[in-house]
Amino acid sequence: MSILAFDTCLGAISVAVRRRVAQDEWKLHEAYEVRTAGHAERLMPMIAEVMEEAGLAFPDLQQIAVTIGPGSFTGVRAGVAAARALALATGKPVLGTTSLASMAHLAAERLGVVRAGRPLAVAVDVRRDMAYVQMFTGALAEAGAPRLVAREDAAALVGSDPVVVVGSAAAMIAEEIAQAGGKAEAALADLQPHARTLALAPSALVPMRPVKPLYLRPPDVKPQSDKSLPRALP
Repeated sequence: MSILAFDTCLGAISVAVRRRVAQDEWKLHEAYEVRTAGHAERLMPMIAEVMEEAGLAFPDLQQIAVTIGPGSFTGVRAGVAAARALALATGKPVLGTTSLASMAHLAAERLGVVRAGRPLAVAVDVRRDMAYVQMFTGALAEAGAPRLVAREDAAALVGSDPVVVVGSAAAMIAEEIAQAGGKAEAALADLQPHARTLALAPSALVPMRPVKPLYLRPPDVKPQSDKSLPRALP
């Protein structure tokens, strides 16, 4: 089974293709670019580049996977729009997960089963002393949906158990937890979602019918016009 996955939710764009090369052997092709703007313009060319590297055409795919948010309004919209367009053009099913779940799985790779099974909080700074936060168990099961949390409410959401906090708001959230008498370790402040986490574990994703974005707050900027959305396969 071959799967195309991509993420455009936050400060980067990533694309990954996982394809079977033998009965029990898989190969992963991936690309990653740090980018704070221009997600919609860059995504489809990057998808085409990774598909070419993998030696696959779009009809060869069995699944498409995308992060649905939370994140920047234009970033989330770019990924969801691309997933819709590709699904319409190919007839392939779309699977989805949150950007914070992708970050949790990447944190597990980098930290080694998240510091001996401690609960994990993924926290993304969205300015004005606010953060997107999602909690995960030590086994990386979702312990709640993503939330938009004020700094002063973070400790109550995370709870009293020792926790590892990752993401751009990790230091801020860990400080609030410590001030409330809890124990928190801040790590991986530069962590971003990555499409490879979706491509490597499609069984952990949710079928998206229809493909819907996850917005936790109103947009800060005017959305792009529909003319900028992908219209056809390259």
